[in-house]
Amino acid sequence: MTENGGAVALAAERLGHRALKGVALGPLTTYRVGGPAALFVTVEDEDDLAVLASAVTVSGVPTLVVGKGSNLLVADAGFDGLAFRLGDAFAGVELAGSTVRAGGAASLPVVARRTAGAGLIGFEWAVGVPGSIGGAVRMNAGGHGSDMAAVVERVRVVDVAGGEDGMVPASALAFGYRRSAVTATQVVVSAELGLTAGDRSSAEAAVAEVVRWRRAHQPGGQNAGSVFTNPPGDSAGRLIDAAGGRGLRIGSAEVSPRHANFIQADDGGSADDVLALMSEVRRRVRAHTGVDLVPETRLVGFHRAGKERAGKGPAGEGPAEGMVAR
Repeated sequence: MTENGGAVALAAERLGHRALKGVALGPLTTYRVGGPAALFVTVEDEDDLAVLASAVTVSGVPTLVVGKGSNLLVADAGFDGLAFRLGDAFAGVELAGSTVRAGGAASLPVVARRTAGAGLIGFEWAVGVPGSIGGAVRMNAGGHGSDMAAVVERVRVVDVAGGEDGMVPASALAFGYRRSAVTATQVVVSAELGLTAGDRSSAEAAVAEVVRWRRAHQPGGQNAGSVFTNPPGDSAGRLIDAAGGRGLRIGSAEVSPRHANFIQADDGGSADDVLALMSEVRRRVRAHTGVDLVPETRLVGFHRAGKERAGKGPAGEGPAEGMVAR
């Protein structure tokens, strides 16, 4: 039995037909690498969400909200707990004047295009972020000079571990650079965004410019966007370049030759190789500049058996402290 075997078994019993066993998580992420979840649930409606919350509260099983998987790296060993994502019922988008009500599973590019098409200003930047509204709130996603903190008015949160549920104003979310007060067991079910009425053609042109810029400056393929947050007053990509990291490869993972703060995973590659490369890049930058880069990517499952092997790069160094989300 695994470390969480008892909790997994109890959660599976409570969830019944809703839970699937051994679902590969890699295909649900933009890296497209990584192992399976012990249990996986697609939350199709409010009833499913209530049953899931009850199962988690009773069993104490570790949970993982997958979302669009655009900022997630799951170890090859997988996740020894319950992974879940919100289904299409939570992906709706409603416009009421300059207020946007979007489900937690709504795609940021979809919301950006819908709002621009309605002549609303302030969310054009999000067309280049392939995540969900819920995940974007949790990490305060942003780009092109703006972020979620600039537009979120309030969110509806459900704590699947038995904590408080309800509407939370933006002032209580403690937004910071790529962070918020939303915890690992809290699910952002919906969000209200406050935008500004403006000119439709200008908004759509801004969306098109973001798309053009991203295609010109950032790589496609199997990656999760920026790997490290930018240090104050500097760029993680510049620091990685200065430390000779551009194009560096470990196994099936490579620092993108196009943008040094992106790591590409080969088709059929290894999540453990990606982590090893992250660790080596971090080591090189620290040695060259004294700056300790902070991962933006959420790392899951690397504390299980094999972590030391998975984290060792060419220099024999394991994952730097603080890199692994348990």
